[in-house]
Amino acid sequence: MHTHPSSPWPPTPREVEVVIEVPRGSFLKRGSSGHIDFVSPLPCPFNYGAVPTHLGMEGDLLDALVLGPRLVLGTRRRVMAWGAVTLTDRGMSDDKLVCSDHAPSADEIHRVLRFFHFYAKCKWLLNLWRRRPGRNACEGWCDVADAFARARPLPPKWVGPDVPF
Repeated sequence: MHTHPSSPWPPTPREVEVVIEVPRGSFLKRGSSGHIDFVSPLPCPFNYGAVPTHLGMEGDLLDALVLGPRLVLGTRRRVMAWGAVTLTDRGMSDDKLVCSDHAPSADEIHRVLRFFHFYAKCKWLLNLWRRRPGRNACEGWCDVADAFARARPLPPKWVGPDVPF
């Protein structure tokens, strides 16, 4: 993992469809089921959602954030994934695709990484309060191809994650 991209920039992006679960500026963190996971004291700085065709390493839909203006809850949008941030939550690692209509600038990547370093600390506190043990950390930036190599296609009878979030 890297703290910033070290391979040639911009990388070869991959087009994905993302469904928005948490619009930019929202205080409500929803999961893939649509249920509210928690109410954040701070607004989400990105449009946050999932790729409905793939599962991430923790068994839930592959997470994705979409840079740019606020998108409405439930928006389905085809966008380019340029890389990913790997987050460890309760000892389970999970990639979050970083998507945009353009290659993210170094400043945009820095803001995304700074957010996920902060978010990992916040999730540690939330997990401590919920009595859910395990390591929490932002592991850094990775190539979009690496994130998809760790993901798997959504099984036909998938009904939701096995792990409570």
